[in-house]
Amino acid sequence: MNEAMPNTLRLFQTNRAIAGRVVLQIIPSLDSGGAERTTLEIVEALVRVGARALVAAEGGRLVGELQALGGEFHAFPAATKNPFAMAANVRRLARLIERQGVDLVHARSRAPAWVALGASRRRGVPFVTTYHGVYSARSEMKVRYNSVMAMGDRVIANSDFTARHVVESYPFAAGRVATIHRGVDLRLFAPEAVGADRVRALRESWKVPPDVRIVLMPARLARRKGHRVFIDAARILRADGRRDLAFILAGDEERDAYPREIDRWAGDAGLSGIVRRVGHCADMPAALLAAACVVAPALEPEAFGRIGVEAQAMGAPVVVSDLGASVETVFAPPEALPAERTGWRVPPGDAPALADAIAEALDLRAAARDALAMRARHRVSDLFSIEKMCASTLLLYESLLEPTPAG
Repeated sequence: MNEAMPNTLRLFQTNRAIAGRVVLQIIPSLDSGGAERTTLEIVEALVRVGARALVAAEGGRLVGELQALGGEFHAFPAATKNPFAMAANVRRLARLIERQGVDLVHARSRAPAWVALGASRRRGVPFVTTYHGVYSARSEMKVRYNSVMAMGDRVIANSDFTARHVVESYPFAAGRVATIHRGVDLRLFAPEAVGADRVRALRESWKVPPDVRIVLMPARLARRKGHRVFIDAARILRADGRRDLAFILAGDEERDAYPREIDRWAGDAGLSGIVRRVGHCADMPAALLAAACVVAPALEPEAFGRIGVEAQAMGAPVVVSDLGASVETVFAPPEALPAERTGWRVPPGDAPALADAIAEALDLRAAARDALAMRARHRVSDLFSIEKMCASTLLLYESLLEPTPAG
């Protein structure tokens, strides 16, 4: 289920077996998001080793960046879920595969995956899928719809947790699933890459005085992210006399009444103005560097847990819920000794445990915090870098392709 993937940048730099090949990735659109960003990272990796990198999508704000990286954009109605339109798309994509000489197709979402499956089978080219998340399935029809993501000749899971979910849900995929953790751009998420002016500007925009420490929860305003638990932990910390803290909620708002509920919870806890919603944050490296502690108290399993990894890359103490992929991304007891931890994991929904972990992180002396940051950054560099993700993905591609004919 989980194949060992080489963790060497040297391998990525010197292995040229995929040079000259044509790889097509298909995704609904190229707007911001984890799957979209990973698509561009693989485009860059393919171009660097001399392959052609095609992306079929409906468009989006990242098209220009894709083309600047050397990728080729092909406008395609990949987001449609209309069965008749999808059937027509199979023929359309098959023609694109033939016309462009595509050697391999990689689908990153369910609707376009059904189209890509049909088209790749028509043209006899390998088909790869990536599970970027754990899909819910409350009906037999949804189970069937989701199953296409397990039908790839190889199926990439973004964590061991996701890989187990795939095999448990679709046993027929056993033996074809490989874990390739999502990569973090360590050029951006590096303390030395963030100037003091960026941190200062962010604190000023959030109206946080210089003598107040930030406890940051960077997450979309969705119930499963655990904002109520965060507010309850903030109340406990304030009751314990910790008055030098601002609790910042940074994330996009969903179109419902939930943000107002968050404000009501904060008001009922006596934390109006202490717990603050600041909306979307465009400079996450600076936000993580500004934080005295970063918190991700999810109530449901995360397929990867990007915030926990990015916080560790920035050397910020991080507290996450002990479920989903957090066991893989944040090294903590019982798997580690306290002196070996890279963060804290607490039971989901347990506000007192969350408050205790935040307090422990805030009370670290300078030397202990520096040591924690160094361990965390090393772990991210070893396990969760873009270089490792790209090298592993290209090796998986190569495993499906016949050697390029000589001459």
